[in-house]
Amino acid sequence: MSVPTADGMPMLGLGTWQNDDHDECADSVETALNMGYRHIDTAQAYRNEDAVGEGIAAADVDRDDIFLATKIWISNLSREDVLETAQQSLDRLGTDYLDLLYIHWPAREYTPEETLAAFDQLYDEGKIDRVGVSNFEPEHIDEAAELLDAPIFANQVEIHPFLPQTELRSYAAENDVELVAYSPLARTEIFSDPTLGAIADDRAVSEAQVALVWLREHGITAIPKATGEAHIRDNWESRTLELSDEEIERIDTIERRERQVHPDFAPASW
Repeated sequence: MSVPTADGMPMLGLGTWQNDDHDECADSVETALNMGYRHIDTAQAYRNEDAVGEGIAAADVDRDDIFLATKIWISNLSREDVLETAQQSLDRLGTDYLDLLYIHWPAREYTPEETLAAFDQLYDEGKIDRVGVSNFEPEHIDEAAELLDAPIFANQVEIHPFLPQTELRSYAAENDVELVAYSPLARTEIFSDPTLGAIADDRAVSEAQVALVWLREHGITAIPKATGEAHIRDNWESRTLELSDEEIERIDTIERRERQVHPDFAPASW
């Protein structure tokens, strides 16, 4: 069974946050691609773009068949720094273009006019196919959309059953912006939830698969981090799992609310 796509972006990918052991990261990317994954997500701040590039080069998959995304870090968001460090990311990844380039956070050196002008330039030059934002609230997206010539393709944010982002989901649907979920397994917290555990037991699958299908059913792309082959495969097998409307509703009504990522430079509205 193939992975559904959201306007050309595979809705299940491999996340690489905190995968900073070079050989392990390269191996996990190669393993995932050879298994069937076609969406790989990294970032300048992860300090593993070179390893990701090595894994892509080692895999038996053509570059043009891979949806590759990275992010510009908050200290590199002046116009010239965006242009310079984007090229450095391309060089480390061993590619001439990115399928998606994100602004990692609307923080520190982020100045909408300067930052977004640089993203437009990269888009016009063909170095990026799509412009993305990450950790943006609706007001940030509204402002960016007014300044950009290129469309905003996606917003990558923390989403999982304990942080369903209901309002942001409604906004994204109304404004034709894809949502990409980081920490979709709530940093392993989903494995202790009784509702997810009960559904997983009934289906003879893992809680991870249940959480990933819940995201897919809500039209959200997920990029769970996994390093070992067993976890990479378990997440991959979620593509064949279907949940009933009743099961989705049970997950929707989980009362626990918990954000896993909250740095001191996060938007004030958090």
